[in-house]
Amino acid sequence: MMPRHIVQISKMADARKGARSTEAKGKEKQKKLRELVDQEEYILRKRLPRTFPKRPNDVYISKKTNFKAQMIRCQTFLDNGNKVYIHALGAAINRAVNLALQLKANGCGSVEISTNTSTVYLTDDLEPANDKLEYETLTRTNSAIHIKVYRPQKLKD
Repeated sequence: MMPRHIVQISKMADARKGARSTEAKGKEKQKKLRELVDQEEYILRKRLPRTFPKRPNDVYISKKTNFKAQMIRCQTFLDNGNKVYIHALGAAINRAVNLALQLKANGCGSVEISTNTSTVYLTDDLEPANDKLEYETLTRTNSAIHIKVYRPQKLKD
């Protein structure tokens, strides 16, 4: 007879295998749907990502916006309110990090940075090119970054 902790571990391993097989089936379905998009049987429509609550000092970074304009906007928020929140997804993460570091360098030591990363789930719609096929959706993940650039409060002695 096996000890109880070995039996529990084997049950947990069996449960993980079941979850992995379900996950694998979902990935296989998405792979097949992507192949159909490549064969021009479906038209891929990417939905906009879910946005976070819009505060007055939030700045969403994209690859299309002029870097200098984003820099001036962030600097204005930083000068007026002592903090700015910079958000970016995917390929724009490098630009957001660069922007935050530029703001810190321009602050001459009076500016601090706090960074958080996350994963965002994005949904794509597949529209059929002909009437015989049904509408489908794909779910994918993308990296996100949230940077708080702020001037710390000075302690009074």
